[in-house]
Amino acid sequence: GWNRHPVPAARRASRLGASGSCHHDGWCVVTRSTHLTACHECDLLLREIDLSAEKGTVACPRCGAELYRVGHNSLERSLALTCAALVLLVIANTFPIVGLNIQGHEIETTVFGAARQLWRDDMPGVAVLLLATTVLIPLIELCALGWLLLPLHLGYRPAGFSRVFRALQLAHPWAMVEVFILGVLVSLVKLSHLADVLPGPAIWCFGALMLVLSVLSSIVDYRELWQTWEAAEA
Repeated sequence: GWNRHPVPAARRASRLGASGSCHHDGWCVVTRSTHLTACHECDLLLREIDLSAEKGTVACPRCGAELYRVGHNSLERSLALTCAALVLLVIANTFPIVGLNIQGHEIETTVFGAARQLWRDDMPGVAVLLLATTVLIPLIELCALGWLLLPLHLGYRPAGFSRVFRALQLAHPWAMVEVFILGVLVSLVKLSHLADVLPGPAIWCFGALMLVLSVLSSIVDYRELWQTWEAAEA
């Protein structure tokens, strides 16, 4: 029932309160009865510090990486940003992205219209990739977050928490709204000398969505999600 983890001598005193008892040979012993957390950078195993009355960030004493945050109310902020992102995603996929004015003739298109045209031009793979990375996967990610956050905010456990959490982790790397925005901007620059480019409402919504998703990914605290799930009613 004992785990042994090497601790440099220079850091031994600072680890004593966070990791258990230390031996004279530079090894720190941790019992299973403590609440433990592992550094995602150097794998150092530490006992969690009770900072419920404070606000700040706990860092690894070995490598300085962030372990977890306390007192930031990230659950409420994450839920608010998730709702905002869902609204922006719906608007961005409903209104035209961009319009072209060629000798008085205006042409507008949406994401679905662009995907449909790519399919007609014998590029089904590109069409599916466009819809998946800019519509489907961001929608799955935001719906999964909403599924987890809203019940926890109301004080009860969401159904299928672990499965939805894994789906969220799998979907996150494939949401590429920022890549889509970059591609649209490059295309607009190239088309500017051929026609008058008219940015549609959707392009601004996609830009705002990109910023909201960036902030959301930086404040979502998965440790707090699990702790809230443990404390919530079944």
